[in-house]
Parts: sequence; C-alpha cells; structure tokens
Amino acid sequence: MIEIYCRGQHKSKKGCLCPECEALAAYAHARTEHCPRMAEKTFCSACPRPCYKPQLREQMKQVMRYAGPRMLLHDPVAAVRHLVLTRSL
Repeated sequence: MIEIYCRGQHKSKKGCLCPECEALAAYAHARTEHCPRMAEKTFCSACPRPCYKPQLREQMKQVMRYAGPRMLLHDPVAAVRHLVLTRSL
C-alpha cells in the first residue's frame, strides 16, 4: 500500500519508494516484527495498545486512505482479503 501511495503522491517509479515512504515502510516493518500481539490480531488498527508514534500513525492512516480504494485496481485479491479480514474483527 505504501508503494501505491508513493507512486500516486510522490510520483516515484514502480518498485521504488521516496526516502520519506522508505522510512515509513521500514518503521512499519520494525513495528510488525517486534509486535507481541501479532499472533492475536491481523492489523494494527485492531490493536488495543497501538505502538506507532502519533505522527507516523497519522501518516500511515493517510497512506491507507489513499491506497485502500486503489488497491482494487492493483491487487484485487489482496484488497478483497483485506476487506474480509477487517470486517471479521
């Protein structure tokens, strides 16, 4: 989703991220890797104790708002899977 956002908002090339989006992706990956609740939940939005810094959490929300609807065009299977999983929470 970050790649979709970066291509649309920052005009990056396919497969590449701008430094800002690269940092956000690295931060998100680190949060996911070290999450003690990842086995219990599927998405960070379902977590009772979010660990994202407030500024980065807002930035990730912007990414999701932009990329979510566009995901249907880029990867329809992943988009539907994401919708099913979030609706079952």
